[in-house]
Amino acid sequence: MSGDRLDVALLAAGLARSRTHARRIVEEGRARIDGRRADKPSAPVPDGARLTVVDVPDGIEYASRAAHKLAGALDLLELDPRGLLCLDAGASAGGFTDVLLRRGADRVIAVDIGHDQLADHVREDVRVEVRDGMSVRDLTPDMLGARVDLVVADLSFISLRTVLPALAGVTAQHGELLLMVKPQFEVGKQALPRTGVVTDPAARIRAVEGVVETAAEQGIELAAIGPSALPGQDGNREYFVHLRPARSVRPHAAGATAPGSSCTPDAQAYDMIGSAVGGALPRRRRDQNAPEED
Repeated sequence: MSGDRLDVALLAAGLARSRTHARRIVEEGRARIDGRRADKPSAPVPDGARLTVVDVPDGIEYASRAAHKLAGALDLLELDPRGLLCLDAGASAGGFTDVLLRRGADRVIAVDIGHDQLADHVREDVRVEVRDGMSVRDLTPDMLGARVDLVVADLSFISLRTVLPALAGVTAQHGELLLMVKPQFEVGKQALPRTGVVTDPAARIRAVEGVVETAAEQGIELAAIGPSALPGQDGNREYFVHLRPARSVRPHAAGATAPGSSCTPDAQAYDMIGSAVGGALPRRRRDQNAPEED
């Protein structure tokens, strides 16, 4: 291994799935050469050096970097997938599915327009139902065999607004959605800077508002919002919105709005969005009897 770059050495040692994965491990600060942190993929590895990777969840690397985003959002917004039937919309390598499984999901339907992208340890889990070659925007309960308890989504090169009708339609009345909003795919080509990075806070707010407003048209309201634990492509800031079928009263009680019935975001929703995008702590919808947040 003498003279090998660190990313090459990690792959050769079986500590990474690919050169790209190895570089991600290094960039996340989790690679060690003889116990010392190494921060450059090109760092030389001396002959006989001991390579290690720290902070490996459950002894197996997550299927993708995106997994850390969902894990952070579940903690930040206090959502627990244990025992739930989940849909991973836009599963790709399976990072989101990986997190749901590790957190006790009963079953995960992994949908993606591509084929054979799931990491092996995700694909081989008996709790995963693989739906390759399937467009998220075309999903129906009949296609999935049921309405799901929790929808998670990590979609690129497409606006969430185009798929929300389908996602709302496959969500159970008691269900919830946790969607990652990527402003770079919501603001439109004309408003996207040449760098591909949305730096204008007002544009990020409008991007999130557009998603929440489209959700409301499907009878889905904003329950909470918080920032992603990791930046997106090229450093873009991204946000997780926790949505649920709108309820005028408590879940399962009379008066709940059925998914597909239009509602309108209220002042509280817009305030939550502005505060979260502006850098405040994660914001949650207040129950009628709950004290107001600071």
